[in-house]
Amino acid sequence: MDIPVNAGRSWSTSSYGTAADTSPMELSVLAEHLDVCKDSRGRLFLVQSVAETINGFLSARFVTTLAAFALLIAAGLLLL
Repeated sequence: MDIPVNAGRSWSTSSYGTAADTSPMELSVLAEHLDVCKDSRGRLFLVQSVAETINGFLSARFVTTLAAFALLIAAGLLLL
């Protein structure tokens, strides 16, 4: 059984037999990227994150959320 050999490019992250370490250039590029990501988060980033979390929680439990609201409305009507 012949196993096909991938004749494509080799991994650019290989260490070629030396210690796999990050270069100063890679670290500086990573620092620049993290600075850009940090700056792109606006003032309302926390609010947006909380809203997305609540939306994800409620949409995953849509039927349960509807049932809970129905029970709250029913209980409120009974107390009136």
